Amino acid sequence: MTAFTIAWTNVRRSLRDRTSAFFFVLFPLLMITVLGIAFGGTYEPRLGVVEPATGALADNLVAAFEDAEGIEVIRLDDRAAAVSAVEGGDVEAAVVIPETYDARLTSGDETALQYLSRSDRSAQQIGMIVRAVVDDQAARYRVARTLQHELGGDFRANLDRGDAFADRVADVGVSTTTVGAAPFPEDFGRFDLGASSQLLLFTFVTSMTTAASLIETRRLGVSRRMLATPTRASTIVAGEALGRVAIAVVQGLVIMIGAAVLFGVSWGDPIAAALVMLLFASVAGGAGMVLGAAATNTQQSTAVGLLLGLGISALGGSMMPLEFYSPTLLTVAHLTPHAWAADAFATLVRHDGTVLDILPELGVLAAFAAGLFVAGSWALRRRILAG
Repeated sequence: MTAFTIAWTNVRRSLRDRTSAFFFVLFPLLMITVLGIAFGGTYEPRLGVVEPATGALADNLVAAFEDAEGIEVIRLDDRAAAVSAVEGGDVEAAVVIPETYDARLTSGDETALQYLSRSDRSAQQIGMIVRAVVDDQAARYRVARTLQHELGGDFRANLDRGDAFADRVADVGVSTTTVGAAPFPEDFGRFDLGASSQLLLFTFVTSMTTAASLIETRRLGVSRRMLATPTRASTIVAGEALGRVAIAVVQGLVIMIGAAVLFGVSWGDPIAAALVMLLFASVAGGAGMVLGAAATNTQQSTAVGLLLGLGISALGGSMMPLEFYSPTLLTVAHLTPHAWAADAFATLVRHDGTVLDILPELGVLAAFAAGLFVAGSWALRRRILAG
């Protein structure tokens, strides 16, 4: 019996299990979908606007809100509907325009808008936009009132006169410059970030949890029966090692191909992306070998594998982007292979990197894989020979 035969048997046994098939295919793609919908793409906070009575000035204010960048305006029937919409999360904030808005401004009296919001960051963002729009409208009315005081005439006529004059006044330009590089490019797809993180998460967790098959092989006496044939212990170890890597590679290919076909995810340079996936699959397979050789029963292997798989993945940035880590936590995260693989995918996907650009990350992943396979092979050989 050759090592490849043993490896292929391991892969078939893992894929034949319906539960494993769900976690191999459906669950990773489902998680990518959920993360893409929840956190990917652009989102504009919603501002509800209540305009009880029609009027030219109130219509101008609503139009100014609709023209403002960064918010989506939703018209509401009355104040009660606005309060209900804000409380229910249908809108992040709401503005209630009083019925006397046009009349009071035309007669020169002050008027007040009601601003309803929740105490969150989106409401603060909308509040700044609302204040800017209201200040702009107030400036127009002050100009019209000044013209009316100096030249006489109707308020509405002076308002039109001021607007016409404003078109001939040069605006003050404000230029905005972003210092440094943005963590995510503008053309970054809504599913791209979740795809790479879920690839690392599920490849590692799958390898850790399926390590229980190594214990089953020993418990059922398969290893002893193979030793009774001309098959050497080194061949058995090599076959089990190849099987661990093959399972991780299958998981990685499912996620990479599925995300590319279903969600249009870009993995960057295909050769470089394949190398990252293969090396990380080798790391995951080596970790599975170590666990399968060290654990004494399948229950222990599954529980420890799930706990370690999720914990190490979370620390390595598979559940939150490394860009959000503090400097200290970022240093700790790079004690895991996940952080190095995440850096490699970030270089490929966000910065159009090539194999040469990720050579340090590939070297670290290769070192992780070599160390884990040496430890796992030694421990598994001892287990097999001990019976």
